Amino acid sequence: MRTIVVTGGAGFIGSNIVAELSGKGDCDVVVCDWLGEAAQGKWRNIAKHPIADFVRPEALFGWLDAHAADVEAIVHMGAVSSTTEPDADHIIHSNFTLSRDLWRWSVEHGARLIWASSAATYGAGEQGFEGRDDFQSLSRLRPLNAYGWSKCLFDLYARREIDRGRAPRQWAGLKFFNVYGPNEQHKGSMKSVVAQIWPKVAAGEGVQLFRSHRPDYSDGGQMRDFVYVRDCSRVVGWLLETPDVNGVFNLGSGRARSFLDLARAVFAAAGREPQVAYVDTPIEIRDKYQYFTEADMTRLKAARYPHGFTELEAGVADYVGRYLSQEDPYR
Repeated sequence: MRTIVVTGGAGFIGSNIVAELSGKGDCDVVVCDWLGEAAQGKWRNIAKHPIADFVRPEALFGWLDAHAADVEAIVHMGAVSSTTEPDADHIIHSNFTLSRDLWRWSVEHGARLIWASSAATYGAGEQGFEGRDDFQSLSRLRPLNAYGWSKCLFDLYARREIDRGRAPRQWAGLKFFNVYGPNEQHKGSMKSVVAQIWPKVAAGEGVQLFRSHRPDYSDGGQMRDFVYVRDCSRVVGWLLETPDVNGVFNLGSGRARSFLDLARAVFAAAGREPQVAYVDTPIEIRDKYQYFTEADMTRLKAARYPHGFTELEAGVADYVGRYLSQEDPYR
């Protein structure tokens, strides 16, 4: 039976991919991650799903070498995902160096590689959100933080290696936009806005959103492409079933919605009228704050991806009804 390794497999998106793959029963799923303290509950992200092995990141390459004949694909979701992480050395080692080494291992051993890029590579969006993956287009992007830069740097590395004829058997990068859904409890301040405001909504309280500091956007009118994590894991599953598809692709819903729309959807899922107040965007992130993102999904559709994406209201209702409002909120 083929083996698929999911790095960051106990994290938010990674654990949803583990759920997607293990539910099919046609492969052995191996998780590479750190779990941290048991009380933090990250282990619960994968507790409902059978996995074939669990590997700590520092032991990953030794494990890969020992099982090279069985590894069909590496789904590389492991990363420092905080856009406010202050340690740039930590970011570059985790998000670029490890990714580069996995690329080289995949090329050498004939494995397939799917990796997490990010919409943060687009910066303020001056170049648009087309998702083109040629070297010239990628090199024109100007991320606003070290996290986005590290993701962009690996996309550029991959493109350069491809152009030089050094590519894995299948290669696909996914530029995740604003993902929300189950298994993000461990993420603290980096949880989606849905997860952050739910406790107040559930308690009958009001919520706060950032005030706009631009005249062309109303308070709460800042827009993001919010994508349900189940849609993300389904795309990964499809890529693994479609080995002839290569490229760096946007992964969003394809439609920008405001944070106020998002808050209203959470209140609606709770059966409440919206109660929203506004606070200033923190000064330390104000000049790096994106006011609009929207994934152009043309290239993924052109690659014959057959499914649509969940509307915001339906995704939030599913997330609240099946997970956040339940005693056991894990997928």
